[in-house]
Amino acid sequence: MKRFFLALVALLVVLSCAGKAPKYANRAEAIAAQIHDPSSKYVVVACHRGDWRNYPENSIPAIESVIRMEADIVEIDIHRTADSVLVLCHDGDVRRTTNFSRVFKGVKGKSAKIADLTIDEIKSLSLKRAHGVTIDTLRMPTLREALLCTKDRICVNIDKGYDYYDEVLALTEELGVTGQVLIKSSKSLAEVQEHEAAYEHNMMYMPIVNIQSEKGKALFNSYLEQGVVPLAYEVCWGNNDTPEFVEACKKIREQGSKIWVNTIWASLCGGDGNDDDAAFQASDPGKVYQQYMDLGVSMMQTDRPELLIGWLKKHGHHKL
Repeated sequence: MKRFFLALVALLVVLSCAGKAPKYANRAEAIAAQIHDPSSKYVVVACHRGDWRNYPENSIPAIESVIRMEADIVEIDIHRTADSVLVLCHDGDVRRTTNFSRVFKGVKGKSAKIADLTIDEIKSLSLKRAHGVTIDTLRMPTLREALLCTKDRICVNIDKGYDYYDEVLALTEELGVTGQVLIKSSKSLAEVQEHEAAYEHNMMYMPIVNIQSEKGKALFNSYLEQGVVPLAYEVCWGNNDTPEFVEACKKIREQGSKIWVNTIWASLCGGDGNDDDAAFQASDPGKVYQQYMDLGVSMMQTDRPELLIGWLKKHGHHKL
């Protein structure tokens, strides 16, 4: 009888669980849901060029590392090769990030521009770490390779990507990751709307606004005046002695959008004392990061992902 009772309980548990589908199919989908939710208190962490302190920037290991850290977005940069392959690299020239000078030593007049190199030539180069040491086993990944790596595991912000929008979208549709990819620009609202109207599906999009430049102010106001609510605004400002950032945050919250701040460089977030390095040197990283959260910021791009994620988890702001 006891054995029968235990079997019955086990069966009931199985049946009850079978009827409950998971809320999200994968982690990337869960992250995207947070990006789409302006009321969410979850702080989305974007990692600038992956974990470039420990691996070559924009490399597959750099991406894998931030996935292990439980980051939400990996920011990557792309350029097109001479034979029309999109590859991951911040610079349009490969001298800084690869051993180009050694591989093509003695080849007179050889261009180091990605636009002048074929994918085979790119793949013949080894990537360098941030401190300049070449890693012979690592090659520059293509965008396809990167998206296959990130699929369903983490969202992707493709920087320098809007000019390749059509090519990137075709690839994300083919791989089934369009909803997991974020793209940004400072293009006019009309241009973005016209471009997106050409497609049934589009990647996530947000405008970049420098609230201390005339162009940035005009772009920001065009969204507000026309009542267009983007997923989020990437807000940049260089001088902390101004109320413009605080005012912009207030307007964005009232509009029902999210706020993205770059803590990677002081020049993007109000000057010295407001960036990741200041947080790293402080006894409490919250002395830097809390000020943004107090203003409603819920998306941060960082060069110190382990530090930021650790602090957010400790205070209950980074649990999916």
